[in-house]
Amino acid sequence: MSTTRMSFGFVLVPLAVLVILASFSLFTVNEWERVIMFRLGEIVRTDFKPGLHLKIPFINNVRKFDGRILTLDVEPERFLTVEKKNVIVDSFVKWRIADVGRYYTAVMGDEIQAQRRLEQIIKDGMRGEFGKRTLKEVVSGERRQIMDILTRKANQAAKDIGIEVVDVRIKRVDLPEQVSNAVFRRMEAERARVAKEYRSRGAEAAERIRADADRQRQVLLADAYRDAEKIRGEGDAKAAEIYARAYRKDPDFFAFYRSLQSYREAFHGRRDLFVLRPDSEFFQYFRSERGKHGAQGR
Repeated sequence: MSTTRMSFGFVLVPLAVLVILASFSLFTVNEWERVIMFRLGEIVRTDFKPGLHLKIPFINNVRKFDGRILTLDVEPERFLTVEKKNVIVDSFVKWRIADVGRYYTAVMGDEIQAQRRLEQIIKDGMRGEFGKRTLKEVVSGERRQIMDILTRKANQAAKDIGIEVVDVRIKRVDLPEQVSNAVFRRMEAERARVAKEYRSRGAEAAERIRADADRQRQVLLADAYRDAEKIRGEGDAKAAEIYARAYRKDPDFFAFYRSLQSYREAFHGRRDLFVLRPDSEFFQYFRSERGKHGAQGR
């Protein structure tokens, strides 16, 4: 029994040693990792693919870095435009490790130090691009162009530290508070001027429309009055013709009828008063036998 235990011990001890050696000799690389292998502090290999790999214990050591796209939120910074006006730019950068060996050599693999170097590169690029453009261009006109240029230049400069700049984005471009107030007042005055101009144009158009409507109204009234007078004249002419024909048929009756109409109009009210001679022609049918007989005959 003791012999069996000793044999088992002789097998177990080497097996344990092998397991320990394997744990120090094997390492895994994930898809999102960038790996450097050192030999006594010297970089010997950086091109590891995802999977299981070997190293020499106590001679080789391995450092792993995140190879995914990372985000650097750049602190807002003041820049001068070509008109010497200050703007406050807020931006961010998308970046990742492209050359892990150079990345380690340049910044000792320190992500914070790498971000500081990258932030300085971005700010230098913005200072140069904003200094060549006007306030209007950097606010709205050429923002897309500025971001493309910054991405290209930053990517070129960041190769020295083993970084690839995927994208540079400007989140917002603000003016300092005192400048913002001045710009706001200027914009307000400009909008007021434009509104006043539109109102004056509207008033001018309204007066023009009103004058044209009045002219058309006068033309319509004049045409209507002309047509009415024409119709009335034609009616009067027709009536006169009818009266004339009737007068020619019986002049005495016509004269008597017209006199009755005159009497009716003249003595319309109870207080009507006329001062006339008794032998006036107006009373011919009151004193004439002819009028009397004519009235009785009819």
